Amino acid sequence: MTAIKENSTLNANKKISKASCPVSFVMSKIGGHWKPIILFHLLSGTKRYSELKKLIPAITEKMLIQHLKQMQEDNLVIREAQNVVPPFVTYTLSNEGEQLWPVLDAMVTWAFAQDFKMD
Repeated sequence: MTAIKENSTLNANKKISKASCPVSFVMSKIGGHWKPIILFHLLSGTKRYSELKKLIPAITEKMLIQHLKQMQEDNLVIREAQNVVPPFVTYTLSNEGEQLWPVLDAMVTWAFAQDFKMD
């Protein structure tokens, strides 16, 4: 992923949009293809990295790690690592992450209203 210069016009416009529009703010936290899917799976409880990878087989390891780190930085996910061999790391929704339940539930409700069919 290409880094955006701190003082670029694009970066300035994103900051203005994020500060002035609540939808832009939310999308900066949970936008993209993978974050809502990861959050959806964490709604059912704490998961290990390997469990998330099995639940979302199409995601690459790089993307899963990257999004989990971003969501941890945004205080949506809590990462807990136990100092054992092999490493035992779990991910849980934080209070802020749990507050997204109605948003994700609305997305699921809308999908079924559009005749979404689970395979």
